[in-house]
Amino acid sequence: MNQTATIILGFTLPFLMTTLGAMLVFFFNKTSKIVSMLTIGLAAGIMLSASIWSLLIPALENAEESWGKLSFLPIVLGFVLGSAFMVLLDFMCAKCFKSKETGEKQKAFKLFTAITIHNIPEGMSVGFAVGTAVAIGSPLLSAFMFALGIALQNFPEGLATALPIQNSLHHRGKAFALGMLSGFVEPVFAVVGFFLAAYITSLLPWLLAFSAGAMIYVIVEEMIPEIHMDGKASWGTWAFVLGFVVMMILDICL
Repeated sequence: MNQTATIILGFTLPFLMTTLGAMLVFFFNKTSKIVSMLTIGLAAGIMLSASIWSLLIPALENAEESWGKLSFLPIVLGFVLGSAFMVLLDFMCAKCFKSKETGEKQKAFKLFTAITIHNIPEGMSVGFAVGTAVAIGSPLLSAFMFALGIALQNFPEGLATALPIQNSLHHRGKAFALGMLSGFVEPVFAVVGFFLAAYITSLLPWLLAFSAGAMIYVIVEEMIPEIHMDGKASWGTWAFVLGFVVMMILDICL
């Protein structure tokens, strides 16, 4: 495979795997309350695990190079800014969505927004890895394996995005479309990261921590209460644990 084909595949593979994950929503019929609780718990576990292993830990590792002992500062500030952004989005949504029906749309929109924000620094990281390899003339294999690792993680994330949206909107087509669109930003920002590889290093800790703050806000505000509503919280809790462990294994091994 030539260099151009390798770069194109590396940029698009994460998006394709997100799409495949979201496509699984078509195999789920109208869900019962217990199945809804299980899927939300699974999605919350995957999202929290991704926030820690894919976002906060890499953010800290990136920050240590330029911030030294103060590397926690961009992480803390970025995290708080990400949470504050979701609070602002919550306020804006409350102005637009007032009825119970549109309240479900609000939940779906917030989840979609949080996942999409989370995918932006992932895409930039892929572009940065490829751009750096090209700039220094090193083989693209390591950069491609990094993109492959992101892609494999995106498969359960695509499903974790689409299932809760389906539970809110009760429409598998819309859930699939939003799940797929949440991953579309990855190849777009991979291109941005590729061309800004020499300048983007200082921004990555902020972007990664911002994404983690937004994701964890949605988990605590919207998803965890959902798995405790029916008096059978242990079902949702174990689904949460399973989602966290599966994503943790993928992040550590890849």
